[in-house]
Amino acid sequence: MTSLLPVIFFGHGNPMNAITHNDYTAAWRQIGAQITKPKAILSISAHWYVSDTGVTIATAPRTIHDFGGFPTELYQVQYPAPGDPALARRVQQLLAPLDVKLDNAWGLDHGTWSVLRHVYPDADIPVVQLSINENKPASFHFEIGKKLAPLREEGVLIVGSGNLVHNLHAYAWGQHPRAPYDWATRFERSVRQMILAGDHKSLVNYETLGPDAVLSIPTPDHYLPLLYVLAASQTGEKIRFPVEGVDGGSISMLTVQIG
Repeated sequence: MTSLLPVIFFGHGNPMNAITHNDYTAAWRQIGAQITKPKAILSISAHWYVSDTGVTIATAPRTIHDFGGFPTELYQVQYPAPGDPALARRVQQLLAPLDVKLDNAWGLDHGTWSVLRHVYPDADIPVVQLSINENKPASFHFEIGKKLAPLREEGVLIVGSGNLVHNLHAYAWGQHPRAPYDWATRFERSVRQMILAGDHKSLVNYETLGPDAVLSIPTPDHYLPLLYVLAASQTGEKIRFPVEGVDGGSISMLTVQIG
């Protein structure tokens, strides 16, 4: 039987992590050093959240600096990983009959490259991004994740990039480090328990999880990449949380690695 690559959800947090050396980025580098090197990467990033389903087909996807107000150094970062048109078409095939647009305009947004430049700093692994359709419910995204699961046997690393807890209104901008809010800690703890228990149904129906979920997921864009990763996993696989922490009181940096 072909060995499966893991599936990984990264809490990417502040774009400055791309050029910062801290506990989070050190752990990302360690993940890249420990897992089998993939033939290609399929990334589902919170920052390609649009009105349809698309997949990047460019042979040399551009590095997108999709943020504002940061130091000049961050805008100078390039992550020149190649694309993989064959993988893009394979994704299109797996998701049929869903209409998946082959997109030559998008590139790699910071949800993807800010993490990958630490995990694979040589940028020598082809990367394809899959968009998140903002018009579809969580169950739709979970079903897509299931259909993508065969890629794990084909040497493709499936990566989701977002944040389990992502409330920018409560974030401690420019302030001294802030302890995590109680609601953020409670929600992260309960989600970890549901992941370990394999309770994917509750995680798909996150809007029913109470006030802590409302505060932790004010918008679904950063949460939905987790569902793709969970859906592509198999029952009984080892689950790890190799990166932990809450930044600015309201951004969970939790990484979920399955397999």
